[in-house]
Amino acid sequence: MHIAILTFEGYNELDSLIALGVLNRIKTDGWRVTIATPSPKVTSMNGVVIEQMSTLEEACAADAVIVGSGIATREVVEDPAIMNVLRGLDPSRQLIAAQCSGALVLARLGLLTDVPACTDLTTKPWVVAAGVEVLNQPFYAKDNIATAGGCLASQYLAAWIIARLQGHDAAEEALHYVAPVGEKEEYIERAWRNITPYLPAPVPALG
Repeated sequence: MHIAILTFEGYNELDSLIALGVLNRIKTDGWRVTIATPSPKVTSMNGVVIEQMSTLEEACAADAVIVGSGIATREVVEDPAIMNVLRGLDPSRQLIAAQCSGALVLARLGLLTDVPACTDLTTKPWVVAAGVEVLNQPFYAKDNIATAGGCLASQYLAAWIIARLQGHDAAEEALHYVAPVGEKEEYIERAWRNITPYLPAPVPALG
C-alpha cells in the first residue's frame, strides 16, 4: 500500500510532514509513505531541504495521494511539465486528498467539479476563482476525494486515509499516539467528529 505526499518547491513543512508522521504510525507489511517531488530535492518555505522519496509518476500509481501545500502552488498549476503528469491522478482507483493550497491543484485538474472543498484562507479566493465552492470547515470528503483547510487539519487527511485503507481502529491508534498528553480523548473525539460524516457506511455482516 503506497501513500504519496506530493511536495513541491516552497512547500509548507506542517502540511507534508505532519501527514507523513501520522501515516507512518501504521507498521503493517507493505505500508509505504513517501514524499513525492518533481525534482531530486525541494526546499520548504522556511528553508528545509528534503530529498525525493518517489516521483510524481510513481505517485500517480499510488493507492492514495495527498497534494501538499506551499507558497508556490500558483506556479505549480501553471507548470505544464508538472500538471501533465498529475493528470494521471484518478479518484476511481485512488484516494486523493489535498491540503490547503493543494485544493487549487485538484481544481485545475478538474477533480473538484461539483465537489466543494476546504482550503486555507489565503488560497480560498484562488480556489473560488477556479469555480469551486469553498467550505468554512477543516475537512470535507466525497467518495474518494478529500480536502482540508489549515495546516493542523493535515491530521484529518491522514486519519481519513488510514480509516479508508486500514480501518477505524488503526486510524484511532495513530491519532492517539500523536495527540497531546492529557488531551488524547478530546483530540480523538474532535477528529472523528470532523471525519466520520465522510466515511463510507459500514457494511452489515451477513446472517
